[in-house]
Amino acid sequence: MREPIYTRNYQCLMEATADVIGGKWKSLIVYYLLETPRRFNELKRLLPDISQRILTQQLRELETDGIIHREIYKEIPPKVEYSLTEVGTSLQQIILPMLAWGEHYVEHFEKTRPWCKRWGLEQTGEIEHLEEEEMQR
Repeated sequence: MREPIYTRNYQCLMEATADVIGGKWKSLIVYYLLETPRRFNELKRLLPDISQRILTQQLRELETDGIIHREIYKEIPPKVEYSLTEVGTSLQQIILPMLAWGEHYVEHFEKTRPWCKRWGLEQTGEIEHLEEEEMQR
């Protein structure tokens, strides 16, 4: 397990932000927890491509960094729920603009690349080949 974020020495504070929400899954986990506290299996259903091991690791790191709180209820069967801490909730100021940017990016990409769908290139991997040719020009 890695050391808590607050014990690290950063040359640039953007590194701290990237450590907390960087990678493929952490910002998505935070996004889904912005809506409501969730149980592990709820998060797993919302993120079907994440493995159980990686989800566990990401949740532990977010907990270590003070972004989420893990509540264990004394019930049978045991119930564990994840929610954002106050610091985690403050990430809304970052996550929601990222969501808006992603929506804008996808719309822009679809408008500027209509030929991809017309020629069926999105399924063949030919897009990457054509983009490489464009970059070499």
